[in-house]
Parts: sequence; C-alpha cells; structure tokens
Amino acid sequence: MDFDRKPLIGMVHLKPLPGSYRYEGDLDGVVEAALRDAKTIEKAGFDAVMVENFGDVPFPKYVDKTTVAAFTAVAKEIRGEVSLPLGINVLRNDGIAAYSIAYAVKADFIRVNVLSGVAYTDQGVIEGIAHELARLRRLLPSKIQVFADVHVKHAVHFSDFEDSLRDTVERGLADAVVVSGKATGKPVDIERLALAKRIAPVPVLVGSGTTYENLPELWKHADGFIVGTWIKRNGKVENEVSLERARKLASLAIDLRP
Repeated sequence: MDFDRKPLIGMVHLKPLPGSYRYEGDLDGVVEAALRDAKTIEKAGFDAVMVENFGDVPFPKYVDKTTVAAFTAVAKEIRGEVSLPLGINVLRNDGIAAYSIAYAVKADFIRVNVLSGVAYTDQGVIEGIAHELARLRRLLPSKIQVFADVHVKHAVHFSDFEDSLRDTVERGLADAVVVSGKATGKPVDIERLALAKRIAPVPVLVGSGTTYENLPELWKHADGFIVGTWIKRNGKVENEVSLERARKLASLAIDLRP
C-alpha cells in the first residue's frame, strides 16, 4: 500500500453469508452485489478495496467454517475481476480467519478490530489476538499487512488511548493503525486522530466518518482513509456504492495530493 498518496480504501459490505441468521439462500446474489460494488469503487478511482461480512449480524466473536468458505469464494471472485489492492475484515474480531482468507486469495492486507488489549462490545468482552496472529504469520509468511484498530468503534474502552496505540504497534506488531468514531459512519475525533499521527511510528488511517466535506481537514492528520457509508447511494450504509459519490470523493483526493 502506497501511503505517500494517502489512499482511499472503499468498503464492500457483503450481504449476509451462508451460516448467518439473515442469509437468503442465494450465494450467487451475494457475489454479484459484491462484485458490483468493488467494480464501482475501482471505476471511481479509489486506491484499494476492502471486503467485510457486514451483513452477518448479530456477529460472533469468531466465525465458523461456513463463513470462512463463503467469504473466501466471494473474495476470490473480486480478486479475479478487480485489480486494486484487496483487504479482508472478518467481523467481529476474527483476524485468524481474515489472514487465512487473504492468504488463500492473495489479498494485500487485513483489518483487525482488537489486536491488543480488551474491548467491551455487544458481543461481550473481546480480547486481543496478537499472539495467535503473529504465530500464523510465521507459519504462512506473506506480504499481507495488518491494519489494527485502536479503541475500535462499537465498543467501550477503559484503557488509555495512547497506551493502547503503543501496545498495538510495539507489542501487537501492527503495520498500520486505524482510528474511528464511535460507530459505523460516525466521524473520528480530530484531536485523537492528530495524537495518533504524532506518536505512531506506522501509518494512521481514518476508519469511519470520512465525507466529502471533512476530507480536507482529515487529510492533515491521516495517511489513508477507509470509506464505506458516505460512498453509498444517498449516504446510507445499506445501499449499493454510488459511482457519482465515490468518484466525487476520489476527485477531491486527487486535488489534495501535492
């Protein structure tokens, strides 16, 4: 990932997969919707695409084999038809599954919600998986990068943000860190983002709430942007990716680059 250009990473939010409670029995339809969004993101001029099992609510902490198999099938189709760097995020915190899928489909990076420390979430207490992931990376060496959240969204944290960031990088071995707002689509706290940028020895990405209106301000404090909600039709996360909105944001990023 070329962080010098401050990449825009567009989200492909998968429809419910086999094994989830809302799966509608049509895996081909899941693939078609995912490919449509991924191709729209590429056509709009984004720098990368990340795939996430967003539709699988309520999320388990770690997914089952059915989800891994279906997710891999979808990601493989995207990898075959979209030339952008590809990322994998398996909710709620299955970095082992994410890395395994990424390795199988030759993806470029994964996102891990809780790499180090503890988060109190709607799935219960989630503990970091840095040791397990480091062991898998040694077993299956690759160039797959790990983007790790610090004080992940949809969670309560009792640890100090700065300490958590340092632990995520120095002890969790993250290749980049992600700073988000409180929930999907919610804006990041600028002061916290600026702090992360000052102290992090690795790239800092905005993980939620990036819009056309706030991108110029966020640009001053971040090395990349993971964008999902704003590029959807009418800015609604449940809708398909809008070429017009995605292209508008990508054009602004071009203007902001030196």
